[in-house]
Amino acid sequence: MNKRTKGILLAVTGASFWGTSGVAVQYLFGETTVSEFWLVGLRLLGAGVLLLILAKLTGRSSTKALFSNRHDVLQLVLFAFFGMGMSQLTYFAAVKYSNAPTATVIQYLAPVIIIGYTTAAQKMMPRRIDVVSIIVALVGTFLLVTNGNLNHLALSPQACFWALLAALANAISTMAPGRLFARYGTLNVTAWSMLICGICFIPLYFIMPMPALRPLDVALIGWIVIGGTLLAYTLYLASVQYIDPSTTGMLGAFEPLVATILAVALLHTQFGPVNILASCLIILATFLQMMPLQIFSHRRSLN
Repeated sequence: MNKRTKGILLAVTGASFWGTSGVAVQYLFGETTVSEFWLVGLRLLGAGVLLLILAKLTGRSSTKALFSNRHDVLQLVLFAFFGMGMSQLTYFAAVKYSNAPTATVIQYLAPVIIIGYTTAAQKMMPRRIDVVSIIVALVGTFLLVTNGNLNHLALSPQACFWALLAALANAISTMAPGRLFARYGTLNVTAWSMLICGICFIPLYFIMPMPALRPLDVALIGWIVIGGTLLAYTLYLASVQYIDPSTTGMLGAFEPLVATILAVALLHTQFGPVNILASCLIILATFLQMMPLQIFSHRRSLN
């Protein structure tokens, strides 16, 4: 097996594991009394501990250096709550009020949000490819929310709110920790951000009722923590050692693909032709951002 094939397999497997995690979350919300707060806290705590152990075993732990800098610690805490924690909670809530495929696809609006923020912050006109990406993404979102019917929303207001907030949180998670990742490594920063935010959920377990869980439910929760977080993250991250980041990013489209297939096949989620077209448009908008075409690269200042 050559390096490129290995990298592709790692990226596809990691993204697919994320997709299965979303379907597991949808099942738990539909079949148990598990709340999004209870499940998110457990995921953050479990995955945070496991990722820290992995960082230590692989020699990538930089805990001492990270916590010796007050400014970096403050940035880590802010990222833990407004990036990592917010993205997890809003995504789980979006799944609860809609379904795994819809919530996962709308998260792909994050690049559009990043484009808007970057162009405004830099006072630059967006590239032509950026404009095309935004239009394609907005058309896809419109179709997903309305199912092509202007007189009826296919998603509830709660679903729209949490899904769009999840996209915003995903954008924050992408942009905010760049300097921390560069100095201390993505694995270490991600692990600590999960653990820090997860610890703050602990008091809730003393006031929230313990949900009645069957063996299957416990197994799915274990999969969300281990397969859908620990393994998904490590496999996806490992893929960049063999293929370029843009290819890894495009292969991330297997997350909504797997989520859609499993949700339709196993949970009988309604996802018709219009939903599929809308999803393809939103994912296409992300792909367009990865196209290194010089024809679209012209910018001019707004000043």
